[in-house]
Amino acid sequence: MSDTKSYSGSCFCGAVQFTVTGEPAAMGYCHCESCRHWSAGPVNAFSLWKPEAVKVTKGEDKIGTYHKTPNSYRKWCRNCGGHIFSEHPGMGLTDVYAAVIPDLPFEPVVHVNYQEARLRIKDGLPKLKDFPKEMGGSGITLEE
Repeated sequence: MSDTKSYSGSCFCGAVQFTVTGEPAAMGYCHCESCRHWSAGPVNAFSLWKPEAVKVTKGEDKIGTYHKTPNSYRKWCRNCGGHIFSEHPGMGLTDVYAAVIPDLPFEPVVHVNYQEARLRIKDGLPKLKDFPKEMGGSGITLEE
């Protein structure tokens, strides 16, 4: 028997369903223009997973893909338009939008791309100008 946790998620209409297994590599908020524009919101809550931890269990044929840049392959349900996740090949991670995994205990640890923020959030978490150094960013922390 395994103690590994799994969480179920879906698109807005439920036509696409998936599970994530294990622990996310990171959770936080992204303030970049791309995420804001794609999510139609002032900030995007993310949970990053190794690709093998994300399994589509229903409706794989209903998933659409769009990539404006080679950094992000954004996935959505072609039935309802609900956003599901983004694959980030350069990072070797998949961003599953925190809002589509209702039972995941969302525990953010960082804000990324805070230099582009339109909504300032005072929550005591680190606010990175772009990304951590380990992910190719500057690692510079900004004021809250």
